[in-house]
Amino acid sequence: MAADYDDDFAAHDDDNLAERLGELDDELIEARAEALRQTLADYDLDEEDADLLSGIHVDDFGNEYLPALPVVAIVGRPNVGKSQLVNRILGRREAVVEDTPGVTRDRVTYKAEWLDRRFSLVDTGGWEPDARGIDKSVAQQSEIAIELADVILFVVDAKVGATSTDEHVVRLLRKTDKPVFLLANKIDDASHEVEAAALWNLGLGEPHPISAIHGRGIADMLDAVMEKTPSISAIAKHEIGGPRRVAILGRPNVGKSSLLNKAAGEERVVVNDLAGTTRDPVDEIVELGGKLWTFIDTAGIRRRVHMHQGADFYASLRTSTALEKAEVAVVMLDVTEPISEQDVRIIDLVLESGRSLVLAFNKWDLLDTPEMEYKERRYYLKKEIEKDLAHVAWAPRVNISAETGRRMDKLVPALELALKNWDRRIPTGKFNAFISELVSAHPHPLRGGKQPRILYGTQASTRPPTFVLFTTGFLDPGYRRYIQRRLRELFEFEGTPIVVNMRVRERRKR
Repeated sequence: MAADYDDDFAAHDDDNLAERLGELDDELIEARAEALRQTLADYDLDEEDADLLSGIHVDDFGNEYLPALPVVAIVGRPNVGKSQLVNRILGRREAVVEDTPGVTRDRVTYKAEWLDRRFSLVDTGGWEPDARGIDKSVAQQSEIAIELADVILFVVDAKVGATSTDEHVVRLLRKTDKPVFLLANKIDDASHEVEAAALWNLGLGEPHPISAIHGRGIADMLDAVMEKTPSISAIAKHEIGGPRRVAILGRPNVGKSSLLNKAAGEERVVVNDLAGTTRDPVDEIVELGGKLWTFIDTAGIRRRVHMHQGADFYASLRTSTALEKAEVAVVMLDVTEPISEQDVRIIDLVLESGRSLVLAFNKWDLLDTPEMEYKERRYYLKKEIEKDLAHVAWAPRVNISAETGRRMDKLVPALELALKNWDRRIPTGKFNAFISELVSAHPHPLRGGKQPRILYGTQASTRPPTFVLFTTGFLDPGYRRYIQRRLRELFEFEGTPIVVNMRVRERRKR
């Protein structure tokens, strides 16, 4: 029964729920939520639960925020072992490591922990002075990382010693008033520590001898770093200004580059009937609807990534990277062709990434022609959308022609709606009132003679909206889908995925 819960209830039930919530007084909502929260004292909670429950702050306008984790950035010239250090701190292989310099290009952020302290760890590409082309962009990303960090780890290859490039980085670091730790990497045993001592000359204080590859000295270094790391970031809690980032996705030859060119008003990227013309992601600042946007054009995603060779394989990887950089994804579909397995897979990739989503049906001008073949195609397209895209019925849809620019003005409101809801936060009191009213009207079915209860709920994060439910037992997937659907209907989450997680907690033993 529970598996079909999200389809079982009539519209009048939904209207009643909205009415009941609307009738509740704000003070009553807060009092109820606080009473529910107090009941959690009778259950076993871990440290992460406590962080979640105590970490929400309310500003003067009633907006809720989680404290921003402190940011620790790792910088240095290419191939000194920055990504190896990231993997060592994380305790797992996350960052790509190769002997070839320049493997890391973007700023990449990971969640790390040391001595029960959680922080954001930022890996950067190698910094080089007078860099050109993509190397210049990499260097700029490193400079941004320094600006947006609370603590900086400057990695130097102690075996090579300080180079002119290292000295350029030192001059950059001297301009900041943030704590800087000089890490002398590749000190694999005590006999090499004299090489680390030579780095005193850089004027950044005592070098910390470490071996990222073997783990030597990492614990002592992190102990020192945590002493200088604030508990709440003074940087990350502020929104970084700049145009919102839009990834243009779709299978090859669907019209992605045409859309970018039309938005930019120039031939910004190569457009060709040959599928797969684009291989590198191309970032372009464009003005659309009176606002600036960063559009990221990507290589088309082919059917099987593991069969790619050479440039096509890396094109697919770069597409995933473009999605990671984006805030909202525009998935383009060619209306003249049936919705394919590849189209659905690309949409699922967006859902897995947690980015907001807009569906752009390209070449719609052809469907508006009186020709019989396109009239039939319009009929079948409607059926395909109902069948294949039912799981993203919440995504805004726009019908455009990238080649002619027709209806491009419809794209901006869809992007703004998706991003607004991606950033949406529901106050804790209102969310618990919603859960209480929902459960009282439609309780979870019994399982093995027991009925799991929802003790308390809170929104853990935005981008995408992520909710955590503290429960006494496992909630059936169908019931969680029902909760998601009701959240969408009552709180306007059009354009964004919603995540509902559970934390099953047992009552404390007396």
